[in-house]
Amino acid sequence: MEHDVHTVQQAIAGNKEAFEQLLCLEEEKLYYTALSYVEKKEDALDAIQEAACKAYLSVNQLKQPEFFSTWLFRILIRECYCLLKKRQRIVPFEETELLKRLNHQPNELGNPIDLTEALHQLKPSYQTALILYYYHDLPIKQISEVMEMPIGTVKTYLHRGKKQLKEKLGRSANYNEKLI
Repeated sequence: MEHDVHTVQQAIAGNKEAFEQLLCLEEEKLYYTALSYVEKKEDALDAIQEAACKAYLSVNQLKQPEFFSTWLFRILIRECYCLLKKRQRIVPFEETELLKRLNHQPNELGNPIDLTEALHQLKPSYQTALILYYYHDLPIKQISEVMEMPIGTVKTYLHRGKKQLKEKLGRSANYNEKLI
């Protein structure tokens, strides 16, 4: 989203109201981006809160005001990955949850999966590119800025991610057809 450069410059200068106004303009996209990564409402809100805090503390370091949105989403995506890493390190305490995780069979053995689950099985780089392109309708150029990668690399990630997603969903569809 293009922001008023003057408002961004005010936020960089330390104007709290200007920064809050910019966050309000992005709140819906921030929420759905975080939710697409972490899957739980509470985790998404935690990631947004951490990203907003880090962005506020470092907004004075933003060199180009026209890239505020890209800069903010980059911070959010990093926070989502940090949250996911923390979640993987937590060992479930409840016996039923632990047994469920130990007995969990990979989906490649034929369990049906949905689009969100298939998306979360992709490499993080493919996942990020697909989410930004299809869920948020960002152009490839802006995705390359958010991911800090060349445009060609983003195109490759999109192509490979779509191919892997199609394979995962195809396996699931074949499994469902056999059940009918």
